[in-house]
Amino acid sequence: MSSSHEQTQESLLTFETAEVEAVRERIPSPGFRIPRQWLGLLLPVLLVITWELLARGGILAANWFPAPFAIADTLLELLRGGELARHIAYTLARVLAGFLIGSLAATLLAGITGSTPLARWLLDPTIQALRSIPSMAWVPLFLLWMGIHESSKIALISVGVFFPVYLNLLSGILTVDRKLVEVGQIFKLAKVQLLRRVILPAALPSYLVGLRSGLGLGWMFVVAAEIMGASRGLGFLMIDGQMTGRASVIIASIVLFALFGKLTDLVIELAGNRLLGQRGMAL
Repeated sequence: MSSSHEQTQESLLTFETAEVEAVRERIPSPGFRIPRQWLGLLLPVLLVITWELLARGGILAANWFPAPFAIADTLLELLRGGELARHIAYTLARVLAGFLIGSLAATLLAGITGSTPLARWLLDPTIQALRSIPSMAWVPLFLLWMGIHESSKIALISVGVFFPVYLNLLSGILTVDRKLVEVGQIFKLAKVQLLRRVILPAALPSYLVGLRSGLGLGWMFVVAAEIMGASRGLGFLMIDGQMTGRASVIIASIVLFALFGKLTDLVIELAGNRLLGQRGMAL
């Protein structure tokens, strides 16, 4: 009898909760609502407004913290002279070249070590050891091997991209549902076909996370690459601003690094979401 009474109370509670939710959905929410996509802009906008007010009030020294409008004027001046477009083009080319080389090498090695236990036992410990080397430790070696040329810069960026792509893809491959692999083996798929048609598609979410992380590190490494010796690029522009005492140029370069880093990440995110959506998956 007690059990029946408890079940009745539970049913009534469930019904009342459903009714409340239904009424809540019918009632329009009061007040102005900011679209979720725009919420991420609130903090930067507030920071810029505060910064501008502090600079105009003389609280921030202009030679250390130029006002945002002064930085915008600097960007427009560089853009009108055509100098800025060239620096952006060189930096973008270096990042994209390093990203392609690093991600392709990582994909190849992760595919081999993830699908072949012997290769994993032989190669993965060395790769994991190389991962712990600080990025700047590669700089003198690449300069010795390749000189102050584009090849040394792209090599450094490729190293930065390689490790997150490799680690995420390898992790994705190793966590693939073994039943999927067994189905592929039942259909007598060759190892390459099994990797291409079963394992890699199943590891796609992890792979995309690795690509985005690798691209982010690529943008970090291009700064080091351009600082170590470049006559063009946003990193060079930043160092030039330091040497000439122009804080507005330095901050403008940092803003451009952040802007283009976010834009390229957004491209991968949108492409990845579309690809995963076609496969009924989520990132």
